[in-house]
Amino acid sequence: MISETQFGKELDLIISNAIREDVGDGDHSSLACIPNDTVGKAKLLVKDEGILAGVEFAKQVFAYVDSKLVIDTLIEDGTPVKYGDIAFYVKGSSQSILMAERLVLNAMQRMSAIATKTNDFVKLLEGTDTKILDTRKTTPGIRALEKWAVKIGGGENHRFALYDMIMLKDNHIDFAGGITKAIEKTKDYLKRSNRELKIIVEARSLDEIKEILESEGVYRILIDNFNYEDTRKAVALIGSKCLTESSGGINEETIRQYAECGVNYISSGALTHSVYNMDLSLKAV
Repeated sequence: MISETQFGKELDLIISNAIREDVGDGDHSSLACIPNDTVGKAKLLVKDEGILAGVEFAKQVFAYVDSKLVIDTLIEDGTPVKYGDIAFYVKGSSQSILMAERLVLNAMQRMSAIATKTNDFVKLLEGTDTKILDTRKTTPGIRALEKWAVKIGGGENHRFALYDMIMLKDNHIDFAGGITKAIEKTKDYLKRSNRELKIIVEARSLDEIKEILESEGVYRILIDNFNYEDTRKAVALIGSKCLTESSGGINEETIRQYAECGVNYISSGALTHSVYNMDLSLKAV
């Protein structure tokens, strides 16, 4: 994953772009009927069940819009919530609260949904040594929020983007002329460019796993679209030579069986691309 500093910059970009998109040259609805000096208070009301996420991000949004807004946090990120819970109160300029409202809700609703789904997967893995990973199958422009939500839900982050890890998948391997050539070219590229990036290689068969193991320097093997029996064989072949990751259509009904095959990680795009937003509202008090 990227550094905390770079992650912070991603969040700043998300906030500034979202406010630009939503506010433009002014929130004319508020400007038209609410005096500039009006002070108000609102609460973040939970109207659903799940794992709350996005409280800390909401604080950043409010601070960006108006540094004088005061937030009283009642429920922290990662906490199970139910209908009727109040996550926080925000007090200050009514115009500022309304300007930040939609971004706060959009972000928290989606982040909470992702955290909830991730936590469901984490519970299914209890008692095993397998950890759940997200993927790059995220909403364009808000990847940082979605990966943050996975962490809040108890999961782990895969690479953030194309630039912070090498991942040789089927198309890379085929375009490069095979597994061995792809790995050799990658190691040469890293040496020439003076980069230290971990290398993950995707395998489509047990024979490909055997070929990958002939090369040094592979951090993790992606065991892609294998059945349970072949996954167990793959884990036995790999042993302690490198880490293992299963992927490919793994869902709530199959994740436990794959974990019991002994893989270190299971990656699932569904954590971020197949969720229903948690119902949250920001209500004036």
